[in-house]
Amino acid sequence: MPTSSLPSCGAASKDQSRWFVDEVHAHDSHLKAYLRGSFPSIRDIEDVVQESYLRVWRRQLDRPILQVTGTFKASVRGFLFRVAKRLALDTLRHERASPIDRTTDLSMAGVVDDKIGVADAVCTRQEIELLLAAIESLPRRCREIVIMRKIQGISQKEIGARLGLSEQTVQVQARRGLRRCDEYLRRHGVGRTAQP
Repeated sequence: MPTSSLPSCGAASKDQSRWFVDEVHAHDSHLKAYLRGSFPSIRDIEDVVQESYLRVWRRQLDRPILQVTGTFKASVRGFLFRVAKRLALDTLRHERASPIDRTTDLSMAGVVDDKIGVADAVCTRQEIELLLAAIESLPRRCREIVIMRKIQGISQKEIGARLGLSEQTVQVQARRGLRRCDEYLRRHGVGRTAQP
């Protein structure tokens, strides 16, 4: 796909960010509670949650999740939980195969927050808008690479072939773009956890 046909992050970002906040992030506390209860030995539930969000986002960009087939209606929530469950199982398999002994963080085990407050929802929406603004502020080529690599999940090799660049250049530009996004977010009061 030529780079000129890639959507500008700012053009569709309002509807996409609204969709993400309303349909995906609205289930954040329930998802975390489910993962902590079902997979208590996973050390970093946040990593599973963030990777789940990224995969759901990529899938939505590629093909909308909410579809009606006969009497069956696939929900975004159900899809998100299935993705998170698969990632959690993969994480457990990886941790079992790893020779590194990890200590489970039990500090959050008894905490279940099943409501997202208005303040949290507003904060999340603002963070997503800031992230989109951070991506939009990148130089054109760097922005294209970050979108293709981190949002669309295209390999460095394929990006290099599409743009006529070496894999090393793609890697450097992606890293530089993420660093600039991180700096942009920090300047606007958002910490490291909000990286794309």
